[in-house]
Amino acid sequence: MAEIEKLLTGREAAEILKLSEQTLRIQRIKGSGAKYVKVGRLVRYRQSDLEAYLDARTFENTSQMGA
Repeated sequence: MAEIEKLLTGREAAEILKLSEQTLRIQRIKGSGAKYVKVGRLVRYRQSDLEAYLDARTFENTSQMGA
């Protein structure tokens, strides 16, 4: 059986991403932030989703940003 990845709180995710919790919340509402998991009323983040979010926003030069 596969091990379930630990779920991070919004505070923990914001700390990893170096964002405020409010910015993370706004991104979630707009659909522009990292993927998240809803557990009942709680919002949680997987470490792997935060890493994927950062990987998708990693560039070598500014010309790649428009592609």
